[in-house]
Amino acid sequence: MLKKWVPAFEWLPSYKPADLRGDFSAGLIVAIMLIPQGMAYAMLAGLPPVIGLYASTIPLIIYALFGTSRQLAVGPVAMVSLLVLAGVSTLAEPGTDRYISLVLLLMLIIGLIQFLMGVFRLGFLVNFLSHAVISGFTSAAAIIIGLSQLKHLLGVNLEAEKDVFRILWESFQRILEINPITLSIGVVSILLLILLKRWVPKVPGPLAVVVLSILTVYLFRLERMGVKIIGEVPSGLPTFTLPFIQLADLIALLPIALAISLIGFMESIAMAKAIATKEKYKVVPNKELVALGLANVGGSFFAGYPVTGGFSRSAVNYQAGAKTPLATMITAFLIIFTLLFFTGLFYYLPNAVLAAIIMVAVYSLIDVKEAKHLFNVRKLDGWTWVITFLATLFIGIEQGILIGVAFSLLLFIVRSAYPHIAELGYLPEKGVYRNIKRYPEAATDPDIIIFRIDSSLYFANMTFLEDKLCERIGEKPQTKWIILDFTGVNSIDAVAIHSLEEIIDTCRKGEIQFLFAGIKGPVMDILKKAKWDQKYKEHVTFLSIDEALQAIKEGA
Repeated sequence: MLKKWVPAFEWLPSYKPADLRGDFSAGLIVAIMLIPQGMAYAMLAGLPPVIGLYASTIPLIIYALFGTSRQLAVGPVAMVSLLVLAGVSTLAEPGTDRYISLVLLLMLIIGLIQFLMGVFRLGFLVNFLSHAVISGFTSAAAIIIGLSQLKHLLGVNLEAEKDVFRILWESFQRILEINPITLSIGVVSILLLILLKRWVPKVPGPLAVVVLSILTVYLFRLERMGVKIIGEVPSGLPTFTLPFIQLADLIALLPIALAISLIGFMESIAMAKAIATKEKYKVVPNKELVALGLANVGGSFFAGYPVTGGFSRSAVNYQAGAKTPLATMITAFLIIFTLLFFTGLFYYLPNAVLAAIIMVAVYSLIDVKEAKHLFNVRKLDGWTWVITFLATLFIGIEQGILIGVAFSLLLFIVRSAYPHIAELGYLPEKGVYRNIKRYPEAATDPDIIIFRIDSSLYFANMTFLEDKLCERIGEKPQTKWIILDFTGVNSIDAVAIHSLEEIIDTCRKGEIQFLFAGIKGPVMDILKKAKWDQKYKEHVTFLSIDEALQAIKEGA
C-alpha cells in the first residue's frame, strides 16, 4: 500500500550498493552546479540569494520520496523565477518582506494546484499548451531574462525591469554611468562559462567563475570600487513558518500560480520522460504532479520559492551517473551542509557573476531553429510561435502565454470546424479507395458519391459537411447514392446527429439514398440511442465501402 503512495518504498528497500558511487557523484556535481544557480535564480525572482538555497533543500528531499523519475533534478529554474517576478512584482516591491511573504504563498498555491491535479488525474491539461506556444514563450522569456540582468552586468541601477525596449533605451542613456570593473567581471564570467562548457565540459563552469570572482574581489577589494557584491548570506537552515494567507492575495496570485503550475510541470515531465525512455522505465505523469505539488507545499513552509524539474541539471544528473532519486537527496544534504557551514564564503560574490550565470543558462532557451522548422512543416504553427513570441516580448509575460494559448486553441477550433473531407474513387490495381484529388485516375461511378470524413462530427462542423455534400450533388445531379465512410469519425454529438438526419431527409426527397460504412463501436452506440438502427436499419451497418457498394448492386 505504501508503495502506491510513496514510490521511494519501491527503490529504497532494494537499493543496490553498486549504484551508490554513481548517485553520490551525480549528487555532488548537481549540488556544485545548483548552489550558484539557485542563488542566481533567486536573484532573478526578486528574492535574496539565500532563498534559492533554501528552495534546494526540503523540496528536493520530498520530490525524491514521491517522484517516479529516477534522474530528474528538481529545484529553482530560470523560467519559473521570471514568472514569479512577473506575477508578484505587481503586488509588492521585490526583495521586501511582503514580497517574500507573497512568494511563499504563491509556492503553496502552486503546490496545492499541482497536487490536486495529480490526485484528480488532470495531467492532460498540459496538452493544451502546444509545443509552438511553449517554444515561442520560452524564447521571448529568455530574452527578457537576459536583459533583466543588464543592471547587474553594467553596475547601473536601471529602473526598467521587464520592458525590453525601456531596458535597452535606459541602458543607452546611462552608458556613462557603467562601472567598467563590474562590466569586465560580467563579460569575463560569460566568456569563461561558454569556453569551459565547450572545451572543458567536466569542469563545473558556474562554480569555477564563482570561486575566481570571489577571490578576485577579495584580493583587490573591488567592492570599494563600486562592484556590488552579495554580502552577508545568512547561515543555518530555514525555520518552519506558515505562509500568511489573505483572500485578496489568493485571488490575485491564482492566475500566475496556474501558469507556473502548468509550465513547470510541462518542463519537468518532458525531461523526465526523455530520460525514462532512454533508461527503459516508466514515469507516471499524475504521480509526478503529486510529487512536484508536495515539494512546493513543503518548500513553502521552509522559506523556499517555486521549484520544478530543470532541463540542464537533469541532463547533468543523468550523465554524471545518477541511478536512483538518492542522488537528489545527496544534492539536498550537501546544500544543507553548505547552509550550515559555508555561507560566509559567498560574501564577496559579485552580482555580475550571478547575472552572467543566468544569461548563459537562458541563452539556449532562444529557439529560432524551432520557429523555422514549424514554418517549413506547417505555417500556422509557425505563426503561433511568432505571435506568442511577440506578445510575450512586447506585451508581457503572463499576457504572452495567454495570447499564445488562446491563438492555438482558436486554430484548433477553426480546424475542427472545417474538417478534411475527401471524395473517394477506386484504384483497381491496388484494391483500395483513395482521394480523387490526389489520385485523379481513381475510378468513380456517376450514380454514386463516396465521401470519407476525417474528423469527429459536432455542432460546429456540420454546416461545412452539408455545404460540401450539396456542392458535390450540384456537380453530379444524377447522383442516386451517397456512401459516407465513417472510419475516421471517432465521436459524434446530438446536434450533429440531428443535422445528419435533416440532410438525409432532404436528400431523400430528391431520391438520393444514404449508406454509412465503417461506423466505429462508440459512434454506433450513440447512433443507436438516437434510434438510427430503427430509422435507417441496414443502411448504417456496413463494415466497409465494398459492402455498401455490394448492397447497392443488389438493390439496397
